[in-house]
Amino acid sequence: MVLFASFWRNMTTVLSFALLAATGALAQDASIDRLLNKLPPPEKLVKPPVKRAMEQPDPAFKDPLGRRISQAIEMYNFPQALNLSRKLTERYPRSAASQVLRGALALDLRQFGEASSCFRTATNIQPKFALAHFCLAYVEATQGHYAAAIPHLQRVAELEPKGYISYYALSDCTERLGRKQESLDYAKKAAALAPSNVFTWIQLARAERALGHADATLDAIAKAAEVAPDSASMLALVGYSYINLNRLPQAIPPLQRAARLAPRDYLVQSQLGYCLATTGQVDAGISYLRKGSGLNPKYGPVWEHLGLAYQKKGNHRDAVKAFERATQLMPTHRLTWQHLADEYRAVGRAQDAERAAARAQSLPAGKSNSGAKKV
Repeated sequence: MVLFASFWRNMTTVLSFALLAATGALAQDASIDRLLNKLPPPEKLVKPPVKRAMEQPDPAFKDPLGRRISQAIEMYNFPQALNLSRKLTERYPRSAASQVLRGALALDLRQFGEASSCFRTATNIQPKFALAHFCLAYVEATQGHYAAAIPHLQRVAELEPKGYISYYALSDCTERLGRKQESLDYAKKAAALAPSNVFTWIQLARAERALGHADATLDAIAKAAEVAPDSASMLALVGYSYINLNRLPQAIPPLQRAARLAPRDYLVQSQLGYCLATTGQVDAGISYLRKGSGLNPKYGPVWEHLGLAYQKKGNHRDAVKAFERATQLMPTHRLTWQHLADEYRAVGRAQDAERAAARAQSLPAGKSNSGAKKV
């Protein structure tokens, strides 16, 4: 069964949650949030609710009113379409599909009371009408009533046990209610039913993460990347996840592919450079770090790691410039000031080294990782 796009629009906020906690590597940005927001919107996977309702094989839609409703929808005149659908339900009071159509139009206009009443009427007329049950869940979920949405979703799952969307939605609702194991169980079911759908694997990763299953979280993210092999966003997500687990060599291959697919993404270029430089490929790392700094000169961590890479090469003058830029952008980052003090000493600038060291000492130790935001 194809279900409501509107429900998925609410779920995009769920998909924007971070999947993993940072461990102090260069992946120091709300990058997973950003990447997930760049993924194709989930509503592309399903037909709009009104269209789905009108595809039902119901004689009522052959009425001239049905054609007028279609015309109003095509003209984006939804208030008129709703008024006409009210007349249609009056003319065909035993038409479950007409009730769902009216409810869907009311739902789009956020008239929740009318929408809920129509969907309930539809289920009374046709108790096994899965679409109507799902719409009832949507009405509750869109208002934040996740516990109330669950019984309706469970009913959909009973009626259509091979439909993954109900299990995906159940995973989301139970997660919001803090029922983490239930959320994981439903997410596993959704992924098993739709293994070629990237969003089921993302949901599974979120559910595993909620229970602290780091390796299982990474496995789910990797599966999502397999499903979308040409998605720079998903490849970067895999790379960042390896970084967060301090498995830098394994982060390099997916980040290299992501860098080729997204040559203008400063974060991908920067993090690939960080991984390369940290694992001994300093020249290659510098190349990517410089590209990242060029794409976003205001991203502080890339300057810090560029300075460290120059430091490894013994290029102290360029290291000084990089660390100076990093301290300008991250003035409360204690470790960067310490690096700058070391490089000042290396080039013979003793007084500047003393001032930088003093600045570092003046900063609380807890601020030394100020660049380490959640990935």
